[in-house]
Amino acid sequence: SAGALSSGRRGALSSSSNFPITAAQACTAAGATSRPLDGRRNMSSRILYRSTRGGQEGLQFADAVLQGLGTDKGLLVPQTIPKFEPGEVESWRNQPYEAVAEGVMRKFLSEEDVPTADLRDIIKRSYATFGDKRVTPVEPLIDGLHVLELYHGPTFAFKDVALQFLGNLFEYLLQQRNGMTLTVVGATSGDTGSSAIQGLRGKKGVECFIMYPDGRTSPIQERQMITVLDANIHNIAIGGDFDDCQRIVKELFGDAPFREAHSLAAVNSINWARILAQTVY
Repeated sequence: SAGALSSGRRGALSSSSNFPITAAQACTAAGATSRPLDGRRNMSSRILYRSTRGGQEGLQFADAVLQGLGTDKGLLVPQTIPKFEPGEVESWRNQPYEAVAEGVMRKFLSEEDVPTADLRDIIKRSYATFGDKRVTPVEPLIDGLHVLELYHGPTFAFKDVALQFLGNLFEYLLQQRNGMTLTVVGATSGDTGSSAIQGLRGKKGVECFIMYPDGRTSPIQERQMITVLDANIHNIAIGGDFDDCQRIVKELFGDAPFREAHSLAAVNSINWARILAQTVY
């Protein structure tokens, strides 16, 4: 259960005698304001989502994000691919990152899903944590070459771009559903875990469990994870490799009764909202 998993908050334990734990033990524990852009013009039409395996369709944006993975284990993706109007992408040139993010995201969620004022607030708070106000600046190199910098987030990983947004989005969507909570389960080789933890720490209604291979992440990545002592963050060191961690996550999501009982959610790239946020850059 989630309660059993909470004993794995490595960073908060006075003794590390429970670590590293084996994959089997983990399974046992777990088994229980920018100007509006053209992207807003079709925001009254609700975009629906379906599973890539065909077992689910007609899901609203919030359902797809909170569910994370299809009941048939397929990925949840838009039922239709949005189109750009002539000149629309060009109109985003020289706009602030937050304005471009609003324009792109509006292609995939409607005003009914997240009202404009709320979406702007989520975007603003998500990228206020970045060290460069341009968020993902493009810098010149030589001979006309440029580089897109994706390391200005709180953990210096490109995944901060998505996971800062996802944490705020999770909290917002849960607030719209009184009393609902999420149990986020993730596997990491280092960067996803620390980025997810920074995005989810302190979020109301969210419990976050991150599994990582003991001794197989860089020391600084492990410290980025285990030194976060927020009550909703739980780190679990697995006696194995990353594949063992990922297998546990897949097994948990494959257990439909458990997944439903504990409202499991994902932060790995199976979650559509993570893909949506990364689509912006």
